[in-house]
Amino acid sequence: MALETGLPATGEEARLIAEIQELKRERDALILAHNYELGPVQDIADATGDSLALARYAQKSSARTLVMCGVYFMAETASILCPDKTVLIPDPEAGCTLADAMTPEQLLAWKAEYPDAVVVSYVNTSAAVKALSDYCCTSANAVDVVRAIDPDRPVLFGPDFFLGSYVARVTGRPNLHVWPGECHVHAAILPEKMEEEVARNPGSELLVHPECGCTTRALALPPRKVAARVLSTDGMLRYARESSATTFVVATELGLLHRLRKENPGKAFLPAHEGAVCPFMKMITLEKIRDALRDNRYEVRVPDDIRQRALLPLERMVAISPPQRHDI
Repeated sequence: MALETGLPATGEEARLIAEIQELKRERDALILAHNYELGPVQDIADATGDSLALARYAQKSSARTLVMCGVYFMAETASILCPDKTVLIPDPEAGCTLADAMTPEQLLAWKAEYPDAVVVSYVNTSAAVKALSDYCCTSANAVDVVRAIDPDRPVLFGPDFFLGSYVARVTGRPNLHVWPGECHVHAAILPEKMEEEVARNPGSELLVHPECGCTTRALALPPRKVAARVLSTDGMLRYARESSATTFVVATELGLLHRLRKENPGKAFLPAHEGAVCPFMKMITLEKIRDALRDNRYEVRVPDDIRQRALLPLERMVAISPPQRHDI
């Protein structure tokens, strides 16, 4: 699409955008887009951010309708936090392999092994898993959430192995147990690919999402070779705006590069791996957003019994906010 490269919208895109704007007014709707969405989707959104930012926007909005441009668990999260609003997802098939990595049955069995444990579930989980959890977290506040828990209590952290391992390393917590799940996109950003890109761009800074398979190697790189930062997507955006560096190697899903380049036109942002594309995030299009608003489809409403149990861990997630700093 033309907007992906910063070119003017085509006639078809301009028509869709005008339709969407009119339907938003008619429906009293707010469009929320994750940082990994297609460029045109990010550009049409009222709010763009990571999972934590979108959860906050959803809670604070006075709009009657929320259009969640992201994957299914994000729409569920909005429904849990905003039961009085209509939550629409433009494509209900937009799933998440990481959210699928832990089922409620698996979590129940894990909890039975550690009956005194506190369960911290990454927000990339189903509503049913959240309902069995004590806390939820995002990559932006995972360290802070774990640090808020009694150090003598065991912690079950899932489903992302790489994020959980990073949290264990930063907190030094020996009683943190990590589920062996992964985001297939981030796990495929291999250390070798990342190091090759760094070597091709001496003097660059390295921004790494903690879900990545290359996180440990990135932190082990000598400072004289590259300055490595482990950050959430919104953390990367903040850091890039404030840094005096002009070239960055970015290890996360490629959708973030659209916003990084848009907000920092004088700086270069290079992917650590060109293949880091989430097919589910790319399922949302301008046409599907238009159809969702026009036809009031596809509504996501979490059953009330699950919603009530999932609300507390999500509220704890939103309440525990990291300070404005450059690491999570």
